[in-house]
Amino acid sequence: MKVIEIDEWDRKEHYRFFKNFDYPHFNVCANVELDHFMQYIRSKGYPFFGTFMYYVMCQTNQIREFRYRIRGEEVVEHDQLHPSFTVMGNNGLFVYCTVDFKESLTEFIANLQYHMDRAKQESSLNSDAERDDLIYITSLPWVSFTSITHPIHMHPVDSIPRISWGKYFVENGRLKLPISVQVHHGLADGVHVGRFLEELQKTLIHPEKV
Repeated sequence: MKVIEIDEWDRKEHYRFFKNFDYPHFNVCANVELDHFMQYIRSKGYPFFGTFMYYVMCQTNQIREFRYRIRGEEVVEHDQLHPSFTVMGNNGLFVYCTVDFKESLTEFIANLQYHMDRAKQESSLNSDAERDDLIYITSLPWVSFTSITHPIHMHPVDSIPRISWGKYFVENGRLKLPISVQVHHGLADGVHVGRFLEELQKTLIHPEKV
C-alpha cells in the first residue's frame, strides 16, 4: 500500500471535484456472455459462484483505480484487493464473509468454501468494517436485474467499489449474466468500469487462459 501525493496526482482535480458531492458514487449495469465460461467450469467440475468471483477479482486487481481508497484527507493505493461478500446464514439472514484472494483458482475456491461454511454458522453480520482493501460483492441469483443501488456511508465517505451479479438468462440463444459495478467518481471514471467489464468478458470467453 502507498499514500498518493494528491498535489502530484493526475486525478487531483477530478478527486477534489467529486469528493464534496452529497452522493459521489455512480453505477453501471451490463450483461456479460457466459456460454464458454459455463462449458469450461462444467468440464472441470468447478462451482459457479467461487469461480466467477475469482475471475472478477483477477480483473479488479488489474484496475489501479479500483485499488484507490479515501482515508480522511488522504488517498491510498492498495497492492491487492480481496472479496467481502454476502452469504445466506442457516437462520435465513445474510452475513458477511471476507476471504483473502489467492492467485491459484483451486486454492481460492477451497479457501472460499471453508470461510463460507464457517460464515453460515454466524448469527451476526460479522463485517470487517476496519478494512478497506476489499471489493464488496453481492449475488442476487433470483433476479436478472437491469439496475441496482447499494447503501453506502457518507460520513466518513465509503470509497470501496461494489460489484454485483444476478440471475443468468438466455437472450438470442446466448447465456448472459447481469453485472453491476459501483465506484466513487473521485477515484474512477466510466472508462475504468468499461475496461473492467471488457477484460472480464475476454476472460469469460477464454477462461482457460487465466
